[in-house]
Amino acid sequence: MEHSGDLTHENEDRLQPRTSSQSAGRAVVCDEPLEQNGALSGDALPLRAMRQVAVIHNPASGQSSSRRAGEIRRIVEILSAAGITVHAMETDGPGSAARRADEAIQQGCEAVLACGGDGTVHEVLQRLTGSSTALGVIPMGTANALAQDLGLGRSPVRALEKLLDAEPKAVPVGSIQSTDAEGAQHSRYFTVAGGVGADALLMSRLDAGLKRRFGYVLYLVEAARIWITNPFPLFRATFRTSERDSERTEYVSQILAVRVRSFGGALGQLAPGAGLRNGSLRLMAFKTRSRFLYLRFLLAVLAGRHSFSGRIELLDVVSVECSHNNGSPAKVYVEADGEVLGTLPARMQIAAEKLQLLIPPGAQP
Repeated sequence: MEHSGDLTHENEDRLQPRTSSQSAGRAVVCDEPLEQNGALSGDALPLRAMRQVAVIHNPASGQSSSRRAGEIRRIVEILSAAGITVHAMETDGPGSAARRADEAIQQGCEAVLACGGDGTVHEVLQRLTGSSTALGVIPMGTANALAQDLGLGRSPVRALEKLLDAEPKAVPVGSIQSTDAEGAQHSRYFTVAGGVGADALLMSRLDAGLKRRFGYVLYLVEAARIWITNPFPLFRATFRTSERDSERTEYVSQILAVRVRSFGGALGQLAPGAGLRNGSLRLMAFKTRSRFLYLRFLLAVLAGRHSFSGRIELLDVVSVECSHNNGSPAKVYVEADGEVLGTLPARMQIAAEKLQLLIPPGAQP
């Protein structure tokens, strides 16, 4: 699902990360349940050899809704032709993709294909991390960063064709804790990036309907508005670069913990050295409030010539804790995978649980 802005407390409860030890949501009766609630038996199976697969699709995702129904039908046909029992599940609002993932686990599905943008994937991720059910990504949204990092392109049908020979691989995921509108702490997993500061402010201002209509143009317009009007308030960020190292504190206006090697498109390899298999966070720390430095860095990114220095630093950390600068009244937003989660205080690290991710042959995420 592609949505922006603060989540309600009710929807937040629906999206709390689920590990394999937690109870799933509403059960749906299936004809041939697998043993051990969706556990992969023996060696990891490629998608085409699996018996039951759920296809979770978001009808409100992306800019080409008129073609989406036909693409979903074609995806179901291809899977069925491979001898796979397909459970097609449509989302109907915030939190429903997570509930559909719960149902898929209850039905014994060996994999869930999330058909949508990064928001849909983010919801499904909360339920599949820590379980034996694999996640496959079908790009059908405005932004499809994880799909691009996996080399799946932008065509849903061609992405599925690549995934048919994909096997599930256990990959680390990020974990982020932040504070919701009621002051409660909550936790989410993320696969693309987690951010605190200006990028999360940008996500909070994106209207879902306008995003579907205008796509990346809306991102550029809102980014320009933020560059002109945002004071880039500083907040405290305390890094730990390894479990044995002492902590180090900096005052920053933006941090971004990147998990993907490439975002695709204009952003490309935003944080060189990042990757889904990394056991640490590749962190970009903006230790500046200078609009000029932000603009210069962005232009260099778009040209593929960006570099890092003392003011905009790139480092590997095992954890980072963020809190308000003493006396600062500014509201500093927190986001993960493009979804606004809340505000400071926040903490990011690599989660103890891993995700079984369908990675197509030849991909180097």
